[in-house]
Amino acid sequence: MNENLDIECEIMNILRWEGPLSVAFITRFLNERGIECTRQKVERVLRNLVSRGVVVAYLQYNRRKQYQLGGKD
Repeated sequence: MNENLDIECEIMNILRWEGPLSVAFITRFLNERGIECTRQKVERVLRNLVSRGVVVAYLQYNRRKQYQLGGKD
């Protein structure tokens, strides 16, 4: 559980600094920061964040799902 919390915090930091991103870019930035994770694990954490309302998911013009921070935090 602690590992998921670390990934959640890093995802929120990445989205705060980089803006809306796809799962591929989020995974790439996490791996560059030294957090080894797969695309599937990032998608699982993002689904959890979306269900809690922390992150908003929407489809881009190229039909790829983009994620951005929702609300004020």
